[in-house]
Formats: sequence, C-alpha cells, structure tokens
Amino acid sequence: MVDKHLIEDIKHVSLSLFNKNFFSVYHGSISARVSSSGFIINSKDTILDEVTGESLVRLDCQKRDYRWSMANSDVHIHEHIYETIPNAKYVCYTMPPYATAYSLKHGKVSPQDYYGKQILGEVIVYDPKNIDDWLERAPYEIPQFFQKHDTHLLLIKGFGLISYDRDITEMAKKISILENSCRLLALSSYL
Repeated sequence: MVDKHLIEDIKHVSLSLFNKNFFSVYHGSISARVSSSGFIINSKDTILDEVTGESLVRLDCQKRDYRWSMANSDVHIHEHIYETIPNAKYVCYTMPPYATAYSLKHGKVSPQDYYGKQILGEVIVYDPKNIDDWLERAPYEIPQFFQKHDTHLLLIKGFGLISYDRDITEMAKKISILENSCRLLALSSYL
C-alpha cells in the first residue's frame, strides 16, 4: 500500500504542473521512489490533472511483471534515474513551452532574472542529436548526464525537461523558475 500523503503530494504537484501547461494530455510523467528498488509512476492512460491512487502503478526495478506494460512510456527513464542516483526521491518529465522553445535555439539557459540566477544558475541544453532513436537512448543518456553534472534539471532540445529531487515541492519550484526565466528571456528579446 502506498502512503496516502505521498499520493496527495503527487496529485497536488501534478495538477499544478498541468495547470501551468508543463504537462499536456499526451506528454508528461511523474514518479516517486517508495523503496530501494521500487517506485510509483503514472499509468499510460493517466491525464495528469486527475492523478489518483488508481492511476499510479507500483513497480519494482528487480521484478518485471504485467504492471510495467501499464506504466507511462517514460518508465525506463525514471527506472534508470532511480537505479543510478540514490538520492532521487521524485522524477518528473515535463514540457514547459518557453523552456522547450528556448532549447531549440540555444545551447544553454543563462537566466537574467533574480530567482533564475540565484536558484538555478546556468542550465545546459542537452542536444540528443539523432531524434529517431532518442527514446531508446534516453534511459541511459539522461542518468549519465546527471552523474556528470551537478544539477537536478536536464533541458533536452526539443524534448522537454527531466528533473529529479528529494523534495517534490522543490522539484516543482525549479521547473517553474526555469520556465519563468526562459519566458522572461524570450519576452526581453522583443524589447
């Protein structure tokens, strides 16, 4: 049985991210570690503004069963992050519009606003190069990036944002700050 408070936290953050257009009906995933080898993730049919206990699938990295086929298609990205980064408690894949758009034209995000500079600093934009096989490579390349760089955010060119943290609210805050920084950079380019 999964802790009801954990489900409520995921539900609350997921709704907030959905309302900010960081998730869409077709894109996005959110998960939480529940044991050393186990985690919960939204199912492939879940619309992320209505997360419930029933819409989350509990998986064990050491035991493949029918539930893996019910999980969101990003499941292997989450799995490999949990396996390689012991302090990852929550993982999220979002597609914030300004950050994703900014990633198409830039190799890094250098926030010019107060919160972006103070909390995030510079954010690297990862270029997956060949998009045709990206989804097969992503579960391996994303955790490798996090191991090599001191960051909890990975903005991927044209794909979106992968984030992890020990605290779900901190994770959501960093996603929001990055999106706001990219929005301000985009708006300021027209002034």
